[in-house]
Amino acid sequence: MQVTLKLFASLNRYLPANKINTIEAIIQVPDGATVSQVMDIHQIPHPQAHLVMINGKYIPPQDRLNSVLKENDALAICPPVAGG
Repeated sequence: MQVTLKLFASLNRYLPANKINTIEAIIQVPDGATVSQVMDIHQIPHPQAHLVMINGKYIPPQDRLNSVLKENDALAICPPVAGG
């Protein structure tokens, strides 16, 4: 199934070569794939996934193992942000 993967800031280096732009790519994932599985497939470090959303809805760390993606979902992942 097809999903849009959006990786922001330092995580964009984990996008596949067929990316649309600097932050997103259309990827193929197996039916029933979870957020955690997609992160593993693309070697996105779990500790660096501070803010994870499916279609704009926040997915807390404890739910990422069981949050199943659906056709045409948008999975967005942001790293921790520092500054002041």
